[in-house]
Amino acid sequence: MSKVWFITGASRGLGRAFTEAALAGGDRVVAAARSIDSLKGLAEECPGRLVPLRLDVRDRKGVFEGVEQAAAAFGGLDIVVNNAGALLYGMVEEATEEQIRAHMDVNFFGAVWVAQAVLPHLRARSGGRLLQVTSMGSGGGMATVGFYGAGKAALDSVSEALAMEVEGFGIKVTIVQMGGYNTGLFTAGTTNTEPLAQYQPLRTEMEAMWGDAIAPEPETAAPVIMELARLPDPPRRLIVGSQSFDHVLEMDQAQADLYRSWEHLSRIAPG
Repeated sequence: MSKVWFITGASRGLGRAFTEAALAGGDRVVAAARSIDSLKGLAEECPGRLVPLRLDVRDRKGVFEGVEQAAAAFGGLDIVVNNAGALLYGMVEEATEEQIRAHMDVNFFGAVWVAQAVLPHLRARSGGRLLQVTSMGSGGGMATVGFYGAGKAALDSVSEALAMEVEGFGIKVTIVQMGGYNTGLFTAGTTNTEPLAQYQPLRTEMEAMWGDAIAPEPETAAPVIMELARLPDPPRRLIVGSQSFDHVLEMDQAQADLYRSWEHLSRIAPG
């Protein structure tokens, strides 16, 4: 049966790839983005199956109104992909209060507003899927992208709680930990801090570490999302990307090794 998808950040990158894949599979999509100009051609190619929706996830009232429009478009919602995001690039000390708050408004609060708005509609279906797009790097911070990791880590934690809260309604929540894809996040989706000279050696080192490797295209990740949406009992968490899978396991093992190396100090306290 045809499903109804609601996808945020659908104008480019992963959101666009997921939108195209859902349409190719015969489903219907409400594609939400701050700018929907790039979706008009796709809507013409798929008449009656794609509804572009102008939406800024930072606006809680606007999100709730937009979700009502989305649900009305096709008579309900089945699969929600909470994908909209941005990147604040720079050292922690360099970031202004305005930049930090604006970043969290998109990557954390915006995702929370979407989740809150769609839950009544999923509950009305006695089920449905909520895919919370985070990052393979949300388990730990890294220089120059600390606030990006912080927002995704916060969304990870809230999503774990949310999954427990709504499973009794038949709603399945999956934290989708995306690897690195050529989404334009480091260009169109990036806000840069004003560099401090003291951090230039580390900045140069980090830029060299990112390297010139070409990231895979977003559409290569879409089959994973399509399969995930079809699973009767989906996982609570899923890493998307073969290399990212290996990196996450390495980071988890390094964290476990660190804890063990200081176990003697931890166990002095009885708590």
